Amino acid sequence: MKNLLLICMLSISSLMAQKPEVYSGQIDILPIEASAYIAPRNVYVWLPDGYDPKISYSVLYMHDGQMLFDANTTWNKQEWGVDEVLSGLMAEGKMQPCIVVGVANIPSIRHYEYAPQKAFSYLDEEDFELLSTHQQSRSFEPDSLRADNYLRFLVEELKPMIDKQYSTLSDQAHTFIAGSSMGGLISMYAMCEYPQVFGGAACLSTHWPGLFQVENNPVGAAFLHYFEEHLPAPGNNRWYFDFGTATLDAIYEPYQQQADAILQAAGYNATNWTTMKFEGDDHSENAWKGRLSYPVLFLLGKE
Repeated sequence: MKNLLLICMLSISSLMAQKPEVYSGQIDILPIEASAYIAPRNVYVWLPDGYDPKISYSVLYMHDGQMLFDANTTWNKQEWGVDEVLSGLMAEGKMQPCIVVGVANIPSIRHYEYAPQKAFSYLDEEDFELLSTHQQSRSFEPDSLRADNYLRFLVEELKPMIDKQYSTLSDQAHTFIAGSSMGGLISMYAMCEYPQVFGGAACLSTHWPGLFQVENNPVGAAFLHYFEEHLPAPGNNRWYFDFGTATLDAIYEPYQQQADAILQAAGYNATNWTTMKFEGDDHSENAWKGRLSYPVLFLLGKE
């Protein structure tokens, strides 16, 4: 109880965080102070230049919301550059009109909220004993996992709020979700759990291993097993995956190849799935900013 109280106190203080400045469009901050599913935090809603309530917009939900718009307000002085990239693509007429809803993370519980919760049912007792030897294994204690509640917040609380407050196309075909690293995992999990809500997922530098090492680590196999058994049938959902080759991204390719084989075996093809490899890209917001146009155009590009 004390730990939860501390998290809530820290989260409430984070609601006072500096408002990001954007290159184009505008940012609305929605403080989430009372939720049945998550601790308090900010939600950042980006509206493009010329936002018009008479026009209906697609919606891209993104994780790690405080990292998306302004490097001056982030812990590592990097950002995704969402406003620059999307405003440029819209101005060029290459993508659908879109708003972005960035949900802030809480660093102390980020792994708890982003790790695909149901995937841990594929681990046996020996696997959990093996995990106990890993320094990061606390993130995956069954009683600590919160991804199911995080997704319920997105689907049951946040999406209805966004659709009511803004002029959106609320159907599945115009609702997308995206993130990187653990955010890539929770994006995958979101579309597997709610394929009727999200029409597409962009999973950049997906952290398939779960931990930060490959040896004696059963978590990645569990995530892939879950993905194989819960993958929506091809038809109404689109998948974008990618990875770099430097720093943490250097360990992802074998896992992504297994995920690609699962997608291919299920009948996905170039019309509804792509995986891209970026030589030399590292595991950073700067790298994701540099290639953000690829998932955006794959999911929201105009024909």
